[in-house]
This record gives sequence, C-alpha cells and structure tokens, in this order.
Amino acid sequence: MTNVASSEAPAGQNLYIDTRGCCEAPVPFTEAVVNGLAQGGGLYVPERIPQLSLDQITGLAALPYAQRAAAVYRAFGIDLPDEEIDRLMERSYGDNFDDEAICPITSLDDKTHVLELWHGPTSAFKDMALQCLPQFFSASASALREAGALDHEFLILVATSGDTGKAALEGFKDADGVRIGVLFPDGGVSDIQRKQMVTTTGSNVQVWGVRGNFDDCQTGVKRAFSDDAFARRLLDEHAVALSSANSINWGRLMPQIVYYVSSYAELVAQGKLEAGAELDVCVPTGNFGNILAAWYAKAMGVPIGTLMCASNENRVLADFINTGTYDISDRPFVTTPSPSMDILVSSNLERQLFELTGRDAQAIAGWMRDLSEERRFRVDADTFAKVRADFAADSVDNDECLAVIREALDEHDYLLDPHTAVAYRVAQNLRGENPVLIASTAHWAKFGDNVYRALHGLDAGAPLPDDVAKLTGCQLNELIARETGGRAIPAGLASLDTMPVRFSAVIDGDVESIEEAAAGFLAR
Repeated sequence: MTNVASSEAPAGQNLYIDTRGCCEAPVPFTEAVVNGLAQGGGLYVPERIPQLSLDQITGLAALPYAQRAAAVYRAFGIDLPDEEIDRLMERSYGDNFDDEAICPITSLDDKTHVLELWHGPTSAFKDMALQCLPQFFSASASALREAGALDHEFLILVATSGDTGKAALEGFKDADGVRIGVLFPDGGVSDIQRKQMVTTTGSNVQVWGVRGNFDDCQTGVKRAFSDDAFARRLLDEHAVALSSANSINWGRLMPQIVYYVSSYAELVAQGKLEAGAELDVCVPTGNFGNILAAWYAKAMGVPIGTLMCASNENRVLADFINTGTYDISDRPFVTTPSPSMDILVSSNLERQLFELTGRDAQAIAGWMRDLSEERRFRVDADTFAKVRADFAADSVDNDECLAVIREALDEHDYLLDPHTAVAYRVAQNLRGENPVLIASTAHWAKFGDNVYRALHGLDAGAPLPDDVAKLTGCQLNELIARETGGRAIPAGLASLDTMPVRFSAVIDGDVESIEEAAAGFLAR
C-alpha cells in the first residue's frame, strides 16, 4: 500500500482522515480509494459529511439512478471532474442490471418496504458498490499517475463471506493495471456462491479457498496489508501495491450511501412516504458496512429514524448494541443459513465508533488494540448512549430464519433469501410507528439449499432428501422455482453448471500462507 501525503485541498474538495490518527496528512478521495486501508490500519472517513436539504433529497427522484449517484458523489466533493463522475456512473449503473430502477422497492404492505439490492450481475447487494468501485478505482489511479503521484499497479486482495468475492471479481476482471485475488472460507459458502467464484472469467483474477472461517480470511488479509516487509517485496519484485475492495475501502461504502438517499426520495415520489417523515431502516448485518452507509445517509440529512441491526446466531453486533461491550473472547463461530453474516469481527464498526465519539482517534486506536489483544472492548457511557440513540438490535436463530422464509411466502407471495429473512423478522420485532425499509441483500437462488429446507419444514442443517441432495445448486433452484409458481432465476445463476471450474486451490488462513499465495499469483 502506498500513501502519498496530500497538499492543501482546493476549495470545495473534501479530504480524508483516518480513524486511528496515524496518517501524516489528509488525502483526497482518489488516494483514499487506491490506498484502501490507511497507514496504521485505520479506515478513511471524509473530513466533512455533506448536508442535503429535504428538497435536494426528494428532488433526486426525478433523475435516473446513475444521475442520483453522481449527485451524491459531487456533494462529497471528490477530486474528479463532474463530467467524469457522470460518465463513470453511467458505466456503473446501466444494462448490467436487470431492472432499470437498479434497486427497485417492493412494498409488502403500507409500512413495510423491501429495497431489492440484488438486480446486478452477481445477484447480491455487493454489486451496487462493486460495479461502481472499479470504475472509480481505475479513474483515481489514472489521475494519480498523470499527476506523477503513482508509478505502480495494484493487487486487490479480498476476503469474502460469500457475496463480495464474486462481485469484486466481476467488477475488476480484465481491468488495466489491476490484478485481483479473492479468499473465501472453504466449505463456508453456499454451492452457488462457490461456483460463482471458481468459474470466474478474466485474465487478471485468482481465487483461493481458505481452511477456516471468514474471520480467518479477513484477519489474514488485514495482517498482509499491515506487513511493511511484504509491501516492499511486492513493490520491488512486481511493481505492485496492495489495495482492497472490501468495505474497509471508502470507495465501497460511498455507493451504499447513495441507495439509502435514493430510496427515501423514491418512496416519497411513489406516495408511500410523506416528505420529511421518518423512515426506519433494517439491515441484515455482518461487517457493518451496509448499516453504516444508512447512518451516513442519516447524517447527511435523510429523515431516517431507527437503524435496526439484524443479526443471526453470530450476534456479536446485536450484543454490542444492547450492552456496549464487544466481546469475542469466548464466542463460538456458528455456521448459519445466512453465511454472509457469519462474521465476528465487524470492521466497519470502527468507522461508526469514530463518528459517535466525535472522531476520537485515540479512543478508537485503544479499543481496536483491546480487540486485537484481549478479543474484547467496552465503550464509555457517552458513546454507548449515542449508539443506543441511533440503533436498535435483535437476532434470529437458524430455525426461525427458515420459518420466516415460509411465512413471507405464505403471507405476501414474496420469496426471501435467508439474510433478508433475518432482517424481516427483526423489523417485525423492533418496529414502532414509522414505516420500515428492509435491505434485501441477495436473490433467494444464491441459497437454494436453505430455501428448500424452509419451504419443506426442515430444520436448519438437516440433510436434504437423497434425491434433492444429488441435485446441483442450479438444478435445485429450478425445482424451487417450479414449486413456488415458476419464479425467474437470474441468468448468471442459472448458467453456472455449464461454466468450467478454473480455481481449486485451498490454502491455510495465516498471513504467511496468504502472502505466499499472493506472491505466487503475481509471479505467474
């Protein structure tokens, strides 16, 4: 990772600081994006959060989605020309999505709205960011090269709990000046998710299974990013620096802010929400990036009320929000029907706490050190009060998650994936008078085995019937589609059985193994 100290920003341009106070100077958006992670392991946040009036927010509804996104980016004062922002957004949100609304909203009743974030090429909400980030990453790198501030290429190293990996591979494949390597927990993702990754096309991609869980993948990647000797080796031997497409990269988070701003405008335009009325938001939460984006939208002026954090049996975030203590010291890692939420170390909570402490980098550095060394930390009373002012949280166990899928189908003729099912139940449990927007993070066909269990009253983890167990993930999805009235399956998921497997390597999750695998990939 290369960090270049920035000169004073031109008028109107926003600069980026880090959550642990280690950067020598603030950097512009372009540098924050290509760096990914800040010096000292902290995360970039903008020096200022822009403010939008209610009229500005609701006025976005008159624009197509790409232009809505461009307007939010311009509000953040990024260091790219307006016309470049417009061009990149048009490339990010076009015919690569199967709905012209990009992220349409389905209303189950007058006060329950589902934000469908899975209409992109990999059928997961990560597409909303990872069709956008590569465009801005390439533009940022090009701008820095032209300015003489960059003289190397990049290795994007990604840890994934299932969805980020394929979305990042799809976004960065065949990109100039970039190679991308993805690590996923071997046996810890659905069959469809695995096939999506290991069949990926592109000349600049690599995929590894990892012996361990997602936290092992993420911790190993973070340690590689923090290894100065490894960074020097990559630069000396390959003229390559590390960067990230995980939500630790601010360029991943920005597009997620957009869809919360856009959704509020859309609900007002559809007559489903009165302008200025509060809207609660419920998000199935793993790494805390998606719900953090909703908080930033709220901080910008969007009338969002309670942010509902929905956890599965790995309920470390729900416990933190309800107690003020983040403790993984003696917490088992549970395999659930919602694997993208099977996370114990939620990286973006660091950004959230930075904001809620009034940007106290010293406090953040101390808590992150406690988490690393003692596997727990506790926030002070004032910070905890601010957490409770913005957030509510609950969790859903494995069997209840599956029961919700059947319930929503029976009551609304709407088929949920297991992650959205968790959010659906938590929204029911925590809602007050405000309408609720539920973030739907994946198409059900990515998790056909557990959807089948839900529809047939099987317990979570129960073996599938022998004839069903013999089916491929694609064949199982076809069966479910027939059983539920001929539902459409996205083309990218329906064709996976015909795609050749390109990647089968499985490595250990320690930093040494990850670094050697990455170096071997670059040496090819």
